[in-house]
Amino acid sequence: MTTDRTLHQLFDLTGRVAVVSGGAGFLGSAMSATFAELGATVVIASRDEDKCKQRCEEIAAAVDGGGKLVACKLDLLDRQSIKDLVEFTTGELGGIDILVNNAWSGNKNSWESIDDADWEYDIDMSLNSVFRMVKASFDTLKARKGVILNITSMYAHIAPDHRMYDGKQFANPPSYGAAKAGVLQFTRYLSSFLSPHGIRVNALSPGAYPHPPTREHEEFMKRLCEKNPLGRLGEPEDLKGAVALLCTDAGSYMTGQNLCVDGGWAVW
Repeated sequence: MTTDRTLHQLFDLTGRVAVVSGGAGFLGSAMSATFAELGATVVIASRDEDKCKQRCEEIAAAVDGGGKLVACKLDLLDRQSIKDLVEFTTGELGGIDILVNNAWSGNKNSWESIDDADWEYDIDMSLNSVFRMVKASFDTLKARKGVILNITSMYAHIAPDHRMYDGKQFANPPSYGAAKAGVLQFTRYLSSFLSPHGIRVNALSPGAYPHPPTREHEEFMKRLCEKNPLGRLGEPEDLKGAVALLCTDAGSYMTGQNLCVDGGWAVW
């Protein structure tokens, strides 16, 4: 038995360009670092350009001999900002090989507290923005037979257990799961209709990965851990292997899939 490429070669992203929306955030930073470690040029994009620049410096210092890192401002609710990002990446870096739709922001809400404005904001930020990013990037992804990775959530395919949440402070808003479920179905749609262009599209569903401020609340953290078969919370580095698999040639025969990195959360 012979193989054309080694495993190391399949995971090599040297010469490719990866764009990560929300790439300076809690989970996005680990994704950005993954691409840099594999040799890609990484565009770390978010509304906070200073934070993106800081994360570029931190990753560059941690990754010896990794790929180039570029900070770029991106407001997903501003169509011109999305267009500017794509034009910059295409003009200055040659195009986009990997597009990761990861960014998210929104208010904590219970069913009782959420209003129309919160619902519409969350759907616009979490679902509509993914459509806009893919639409704007389509030509360059088509030209380079690129890869799209949409970050969803365990709550894209299962419901939150109401017994775990205490009022509004730790509530999981109904808009969040609805938007992420939409992203999951959109991923499947894209995997079908973009396949003639050689574009692969997959989703990654993390859970549970509470942000550092939330982790200070021990009782809530205990409830999360008890809900999880592995008995612990997810750490950003737990996503790196899945991101590498789905976005490199190691996953070249994978499209339309949803990879759950949730400690087994959804199995019971």
